[in-house]
Amino acid sequence: MLDRLSFPQPWLSLTLFITWQFLSDGITGGSVVLGIILAWGIPQMTQGFWPDPPAFIKAWRMPAYLLRVVWDIVVASVEVAKLILSPRQARPAFICYPLELEHPLAITILASTISLTPGTVSADVSDDNKLLLIHALDAEDDQEVIDTIRARYEKPLLEMFQ
Repeated sequence: MLDRLSFPQPWLSLTLFITWQFLSDGITGGSVVLGIILAWGIPQMTQGFWPDPPAFIKAWRMPAYLLRVVWDIVVASVEVAKLILSPRQARPAFICYPLELEHPLAITILASTISLTPGTVSADVSDDNKLLLIHALDAEDDQEVIDTIRARYEKPLLEMFQ
């Protein structure tokens, strides 16, 4: 009985509650109560979609990772704008990125990070979760793109998840 009253995904519940408070028109008693109901109910209803809960070993590294991603989005936006406005032709390329990550959530975060950064899109993950197909808008050297993604994104995710 107590298992049914617990929060199966506490981080998801906390995120839902905070998001609800931002979306509601001010913090009131009603918005707090509804936020708690949503923070409890949604993870309860979606519990079957979460077969193994994500195991963050070093979750405290996530804020630094998020700041790096936001900074890279800003820098890449400027670089893509310069590329579009310049007469130089882009050098698009599909790159097969060998994954070191094994946890499905970590791979999803990496693929999402790559897609959020202007100029790159993660197109596919291999069936064995060993390769990530990436499209780069302007890639002079495939290995340079691989090394940049590995150093800036995959290594911090490896530290968080393993």
